[in-house]
Amino acid sequence: MSSNLATKLREGTKKAHTAAENMGFVRCFLRGVVEKNSYRKLVANFYFVYTAMEEELERHKDHPVISKVYFPELHRKATLEEDLTFYFGSNWREQVAPTEFGQAYVDRIREVSNTQPELLVGHSYTRYIGDLSGGQILKGIAQRAMNLSEGEGTAFYEFADISDEKAFKDKYRQNLDEAPVDEAMADLIVEEANDAFGLNMKMFQELEGNLIKAIGQMLFNTLTSRRRRGSTELATAD
Repeated sequence: MSSNLATKLREGTKKAHTAAENMGFVRCFLRGVVEKNSYRKLVANFYFVYTAMEEELERHKDHPVISKVYFPELHRKATLEEDLTFYFGSNWREQVAPTEFGQAYVDRIREVSNTQPELLVGHSYTRYIGDLSGGQILKGIAQRAMNLSEGEGTAFYEFADISDEKAFKDKYRQNLDEAPVDEAMADLIVEEANDAFGLNMKMFQELEGNLIKAIGQMLFNTLTSRRRRGSTELATAD
């Protein structure tokens, strides 16, 4: 059975993908403006989201549809734990909690797993294909923006068990098309993928306030420093 699910997902999520890329937090990130505290909160949110998704995918790995997208080599939980240790220290578990919309994202994943597990395909596609497609670019941006050394705080972007990312994505999409779903279910999976994009954008919105505040503080500090230097120069001239 071929439902053209891969094409449906690609075409059906284009608008949501573009909207996500135009979020203030994402645009700042892509331009190399990354505030470390906001970023580590995002990593914490991702930890809870990916943990929920991977637990539910594992739970349904023998399901005829979920089995098509069950690839343990994609799992991000361990890499996120590594990054959280870097950003928060060894006691990170005592310091992190999901934000309001991070928790909403987790709750939605648990809900569909309990009611229509096929919809987990929409979440898997939204997260993992995006991670594979832009991981190395985003890793480089994060390293430069936060002055990170190689191997520090960017494990999330590394897929050690996938040697050829393009070939893997081709295999993933082929499996999507082989998934035993009818047109109605395929449409529901696309709708769920768009909802996943929406939840992701709401998480970004929560962090935008922190980012704007941090940027404002940096600008204030820069202006204050310049004024002080200017006053000192005038005093010296006198």
